[in-house]
Amino acid sequence: MTERVMIFIDGSNLYHSLKNIFGRTDLDIGKFCQRLLGRRKLGRIYYYNAKVGMKEEPERYQHQQVFFAGVNAIPYSELRLGRLVYNNWPNTPPFEKGIDVQLTTDMLTHGYKNNYDVAILVAGDNDFVGALQAVKDSGKHVEVALFGRSGTSHQLRRVADKIITINARFLKGCWKS
Repeated sequence: MTERVMIFIDGSNLYHSLKNIFGRTDLDIGKFCQRLLGRRKLGRIYYYNAKVGMKEEPERYQHQQVFFAGVNAIPYSELRLGRLVYNNWPNTPPFEKGIDVQLTTDMLTHGYKNNYDVAILVAGDNDFVGALQAVKDSGKHVEVALFGRSGTSHQLRRVADKIITINARFLKGCWKS
């Protein structure tokens, strides 16, 4: 029997990791997810992000809208949006609200409903450790896609059944240009 897989992507983590490590962000999310999936059966891709403020950052907002349209065009993908909170803008950068909770809720709900056999999480922080353990405790497998060892959670590495290392070799053929 082919394993059914759902992919849960923390978009902000993915974006900043790509920018900091590879100096580029033009990743083809569809090809990237296909690489994560391998020969297994895709259930759904969930991509989580926070919408940039149109009046605070009009240019970044426009770029993000084009990107979101691309994510929405990927078959079997869902774009889940939290929000950016702008306090004392532009002196203080905005912060995300609601993303981690939304991702965790979806991962647990779909696991509980038996909608997947394997959850692949693309994120690097400790916030997801408890959720991954709960998913494992319900009999599911969890894989975590991480960018190298530095800057990624050791607890996340320990709780995962499998680590997928995202490096230049893994991303070969996943870029838009």
